[in-house]
Amino acid sequence: MTAAGGGGARAAIGVAVEAEAIPLAEAVERARVVEALGFDSVWLGQQIGERDAAVVLAAYATATSRVDLAAGILPIYARHPSDLAQMAATLDELSGGRLVLGLGLGHQLTVEWMLGVPMGRPVTAMREYLTIVRAMLAEGKASLSGERFSAHTSYGPPRRGRLRIMLGALRPRMLRLAAELADGVVLWLCAPSYVRDQVMPVLSSARAELGLGMDGFEVVSIVPVCVSPDPREDRDRFRRTIASFGRLPYYRRMLEASGFGGQLASGEFDDETIDQLGGVGDAEHAAGLFAAYREAGCTLVVGIPVHSAQLDHERFVRTMEVLARG
Repeated sequence: MTAAGGGGARAAIGVAVEAEAIPLAEAVERARVVEALGFDSVWLGQQIGERDAAVVLAAYATATSRVDLAAGILPIYARHPSDLAQMAATLDELSGGRLVLGLGLGHQLTVEWMLGVPMGRPVTAMREYLTIVRAMLAEGKASLSGERFSAHTSYGPPRRGRLRIMLGALRPRMLRLAAELADGVVLWLCAPSYVRDQVMPVLSSARAELGLGMDGFEVVSIVPVCVSPDPREDRDRFRRTIASFGRLPYYRRMLEASGFGGQLASGEFDDETIDQLGGVGDAEHAAGLFAAYREAGCTLVVGIPVHSAQLDHERFVRTMEVLARG
């Protein structure tokens, strides 16, 4: 991963190799393809009811040798912070120090209804969780009695110490927490204009208040991509994807702040919105969108193949080849 921090360095390119809709062996092969094409990182998130992301990343680690392996985003309420730190240290050791850890809150639907776990105050809970994880990884032990998360435990095996941790953040309070305690932020379904006008000013201001610059701080956007010779069906499916995320409060507030409130209310998303939120269509549009994210301030743009590019291996490879050239 390459941190540009607005200083003009090349923004890195990553790929999310999701495994839920394809055989695991094929997902591992895709990780090999991504590395062979020269991408900087392979990403994998965790969703309820899918394969365990840590185990899949371990498979990616053994199949690759160079790319960073990013666990992003892992929902904090699915694992106790001491358990997650153990997993992260082990996976980082297995991969030869290539792990990047991405943490996120999750949503009330998945946390409280599906898992039956009460959510705490968002920023307080994330601060406590991150404090425990950081201490376990850096010092091999943690002792914290928090409002939502507590731990009094240790980790004895070898560990790297300073492991990069990113926070999934969309709104100012979580962005400020990331600026204070994390190594970067991970954004999803944010238009380049939202990154430029909402995210970057908050991060820059928060880092400046702490006496820190943006050098070394990552701004990561995960961007849906699908290069298709007949993109109509993929674009229609992407419309439905946006609508489904728009039902979740965190994303709804972000999309409303992006100027999409009227379309959210009607459930109808026009072509301009589709083009701002994803590279679903032809190769030229996908490449241009990635450039727009870089110009907005992102240090790393991660393409996540969606719809037919996720389900069809040849279309996955074609999409990857287009991104690699861009």
